Amino acid sequence: MATQRMTQTQLVRALAEAAEISNKQARAVLDNLSSTAISEVKKNGVFVLPGIGRLVKVERKARTGRNPATGESIKIPAKKVVKFRVAKAAKDSIVPPKPVAAPKAAATKKATKKAK
Repeated sequence: MATQRMTQTQLVRALAEAAEISNKQARAVLDNLSSTAISEVKKNGVFVLPGIGRLVKVERKARTGRNPATGESIKIPAKKVVKFRVAKAAKDSIVPPKPVAAPKAAATKKATKKAK
């Protein structure tokens, strides 16, 4: 089942309500945030949104790939890409990590030693 994603208008309204400002002011904040993020990544290579994640400019090396239609080898040139790396706190709150289970083999050895 597909879920609806939040639209930009809905985000602006939610920001306006939370900050108790007008929709126009909230849109200006959102526009300013995005333009600041873009300029910082261009200038410094990274932009951090505390608690959410970071935009990072990454340089990919040249490599050899394959054309999936023909199987022919092709050279893929080096290029710069932008990646978003999610902060650990955000990741853990959205998808909680699985608890680490104790190894069962060690537990059974201890139980057999105590039984003897």
